[in-house]
Amino acid sequence: MQTVIFMGSSRDDLRGFPEAARRLMGRQILRLQHGLEPDDWKPMKAVGVGVREVRVRAGGQFRAFYVTHVGNAIYILHAFQKKTQRTSPRDIALGQQRFRQIGG
Repeated sequence: MQTVIFMGSSRDDLRGFPEAARRLMGRQILRLQHGLEPDDWKPMKAVGVGVREVRVRAGGQFRAFYVTHVGNAIYILHAFQKKTQRTSPRDIALGQQRFRQIGG
């Protein structure tokens, strides 16, 4: 089972999700730890090469950017609630900044 490393405020941000979204996101992260793909994800090339976004729907749209190809860990770069169809430039910039911190 791979180790999960939360970058910056991503753990606290995830803990701020409503309970249903928090549980669903936790299950998706557990799938990653066991070497499985999340149920719903997409590549986030705008954030960095190899960065993906887990997508969860539970009374809203919730997302987490993550990377699995750096070392032997899963890095959760950013967790947030998505309120518009496009991912905000602020969320992308924060993901990019944290990706650079791990040598991405």
